[in-house]
Amino acid sequence: MKYAYFEGDFVPLDEAKINIMTNSFHYGTAVFEGLRAYWNPEEDQLYILFAREHYERLLSNAKALFMDLSFTPEDLIEITKELLVKNEIREDVYIRPIVYFKDLKLTPKLLDYSPEIAIYTYSFGRYLDTSQGIRVKVSSWRRNDDNSIPSRWKVAGAYVNSALAKTEALMAGYDEAIMLNSQGFVAEGSGENIFLIREGTAVTPSLSQHILEGITRNAVISLLKRELLINIEQRPVARSELYTAQEIFLTGTAAEVTPVVEVDNRKIGSGKIGEVTSQLQEVFFRAVRGKIERYRSWLTPVYEKRPA
Repeated sequence: MKYAYFEGDFVPLDEAKINIMTNSFHYGTAVFEGLRAYWNPEEDQLYILFAREHYERLLSNAKALFMDLSFTPEDLIEITKELLVKNEIREDVYIRPIVYFKDLKLTPKLLDYSPEIAIYTYSFGRYLDTSQGIRVKVSSWRRNDDNSIPSRWKVAGAYVNSALAKTEALMAGYDEAIMLNSQGFVAEGSGENIFLIREGTAVTPSLSQHILEGITRNAVISLLKRELLINIEQRPVARSELYTAQEIFLTGTAAEVTPVVEVDNRKIGSGKIGEVTSQLQEVFFRAVRGKIERYRSWLTPVYEKRPA
């Protein structure tokens, strides 16, 4: 990747650097997003998935942290498209925008500071094994409470919570962690929302359970209802329900739709990818590459089509 968008300009990636005294570097007072863009070789086109939704959330989170930016979602979409073109991206790619206080003052506050935005891209591939499924561990680390660090915002400092849980799982020989909230109900993975299939119904923790308001989560709910004709329950989910589910899968921009085949050494269903998860993956991965017309509204094309 040759370029980044950094504090108002497109610059060579190795020049997009912050000062060691940057306030948000010390206090985690940054908000960020993760977007994916998918390459469709048949159309010679790159599609950004849910560009507007991600940038609306980024700006909303920034505003909640008293970061006043002059950008609109449309502005950031156009900047991102230009960045992808400048980097000549013709493959699947991950996009990371981040808003931070650039001030060189060491005081943990949110007032009277100057926010800036940077956007960069990198090749990402699969974050988790979507083809065979993963083994997960219920973490001893609880999901941070919304009244502590708002769990529905993507605040950089909050991800120490995720890093602790993920590291614990990896050191124990698992692929990912499942976190419970302070009341002991299932919240989410270290960076993913979670769904269970029980008695033909898709069950997912409700937004009151200290979870991220996932954009991919919303899309999956729509696909389950519209394409697979499956009912959805959004409610508190007990830990023990994990062990008796017929299927479990994780969702997120990075995770996409990742099957869970084992929780705490207990096989889920047959221990292989379940039928609902498999069907969901098939329609999801077609939709994000622009291969299903009714979901084209999810996508923002990057390259201008020249007249024949």
